[in-house]
Amino acid sequence: MTIDYSKLSVAEIMTKDVMSVGENTTIVDLLKLFRKYHYHSYPVISQTGELVGIISEDIVLEILMFNQMPAYEHTLLSVIRSCSDVAGGIMTTHPVTVSQDASLSETADLMLKHHVHRVYVVDKGKLVGILSKRDIVNEICKRRE
Repeated sequence: MTIDYSKLSVAEIMTKDVMSVGENTTIVDLLKLFRKYHYHSYPVISQTGELVGIISEDIVLEILMFNQMPAYEHTLLSVIRSCSDVAGGIMTTHPVTVSQDASLSETADLMLKHHVHRVYVVDKGKLVGILSKRDIVNEICKRRE
């Protein structure tokens, strides 16, 4: 039996209960979250509930190691990020997003195109879910059994 993944929507398999952080979450609190929950990144949500960016382990590591690197290895981005100690000042803006009605096939294509492991599912700018490559692979495997 052939399965048409263009007919399956993101809403059918996305994770709906997504842990997020606010723009004013401190680096200290971010470190606690990374250690406790073992996620690789967190969506950053504004006070109005809109997805405004993502904060990843890579960004936090870059900031923690900033003073350990020789000056020639610093990038302008590192310098800018080192001036802030809250998520809103160090986050990556413009995360890859999809709508709930996007198909699994177009979402997988988007992930591959942008070299990301997960996409954030939004409805009118508000975060409603998250979908990872692993979620898609698990769904494909489940449907082939």
